[in-house]
Amino acid sequence: MKDANAAAEIAYLSVAELTARYRDGSLSPRDVLGAVMARIDAFNDAVNAFRFVDREGAEKAAAESEARWMKGEPLGPLDGVPASVKDILWVKGWTTTYGSLVLADKAPATEDAPCVARLREAGAILLGMTQSPETGWKGVTDSPAHGITRNPWNLERTPGGSSGGAAAAAALGMGALHIGTDGGGSIRIPAAFTGLFGIKASFGRVPAYPASAFGTVSHVGPLTRTVEDAALMLNCMSRPDARDWYSLPYDGLDFTDGLEDGVKGLKIAFSPTLGYARVDPEIAALVRKAVEELTRLGAEVEEVDPGFDCPREIFHKLWFPSAAFRTKHLSDDQRKQLDPGLQEIVEQSRAWNLTDFMQATLDRAALGVHMRKFHEKYDLLLTPTLPVPAFHAGDEVADKTQTRWTDWAAFTYPFNLTQQPAASIPCGFTKTGLPASLQIVGRMHDEPTVLRAARAYERRHPLVMPKEPVRGG
Repeated sequence: MKDANAAAEIAYLSVAELTARYRDGSLSPRDVLGAVMARIDAFNDAVNAFRFVDREGAEKAAAESEARWMKGEPLGPLDGVPASVKDILWVKGWTTTYGSLVLADKAPATEDAPCVARLREAGAILLGMTQSPETGWKGVTDSPAHGITRNPWNLERTPGGSSGGAAAAAALGMGALHIGTDGGGSIRIPAAFTGLFGIKASFGRVPAYPASAFGTVSHVGPLTRTVEDAALMLNCMSRPDARDWYSLPYDGLDFTDGLEDGVKGLKIAFSPTLGYARVDPEIAALVRKAVEELTRLGAEVEEVDPGFDCPREIFHKLWFPSAAFRTKHLSDDQRKQLDPGLQEIVEQSRAWNLTDFMQATLDRAALGVHMRKFHEKYDLLLTPTLPVPAFHAGDEVADKTQTRWTDWAAFTYPFNLTQQPAASIPCGFTKTGLPASLQIVGRMHDEPTVLRAARAYERRHPLVMPKEPVRGG
């Protein structure tokens, strides 16, 4: 038990703590990898976080990192830090399955996705691939190929999705850094349901390749146990890559600069419902309490809705046809092997034509302009990340009044449409022990202010991890 406790303590160290220990010689990357692998061996069967673990590759990378640290020549602050990759991204030598029986790649990737390449160049230890629903199409994590992923805070509940495997791994100390993707909330949703920090940076901030089938609503970003770890991860992943022609010009921004500057003087809008969402009263109360904390820390907070109607139909008319395009080459027999919900949205998309798609594109642009103007007055917008706590694992919806995941993810997908930076940070627990979270939305290209606000709250309320999976009803 003593060894298990020591392994847990090591596995939960932050990036700064790890590199300090590597530098003074009190820990090595191989020690840390051993502790993380012990966590994976102990708990992965319970939560189904990892689809694939590359033990041999990780051990080789840890040994190489240890040699660099012993020479005093690390590649940077992420050298020797364990990381995971979501199973819809490419990793050279690994096969990506996209959570699918029929859409999986037939051979290992011959190159790394940009975010993976940057982490590898920085010396991070790539552990393996984390679970995703099929093609990342929904806000929970279960798939025909790999089954149901579960929430460490209650194994009967979902961790959210589509980066649910990454979230379950992060919460249980199965690595420090976790790459997720977010096309409608897929980083922020699992961060909220599992009590982690996750940020979707401005579109183009983190280069992506191959381009997502879901187009320009899809982002790549970090899921971590601290705000600083996410900032360090963004420093690495935002470096340039010519394969993404949408990517922003690289400006060398250090996302840790100003991280401790707090929120004093910031003008912040707080919208409890965005004007249209129904929120569980317990979640609403916890979020309001977090907003009051930021007010006490010196922010100027005004309760105001941003003033747009629910954009669910806009999102559906972009998202559903993208799913149809992703699966258009499948035979009838192969289609029958898809997630039933994915089949449903593909069929629903057939009711729309090119005019509908183009009108949705124009409506999306108008929403983006609206929010640009809104942020001329406000530095940040605060909302709940999600209106409900985590619900039953294996379900797509929170209750019988809903039909699709977008019914309960009303706070996340609008900001994929607008492409703004948006983060989720936990802000307490329900009476049944499930996390609640605050969403922090910034003006376009202003990740530093989002991170500053998240860090200001985190200083007062450090993130709490479950240590081991919680069994419950």
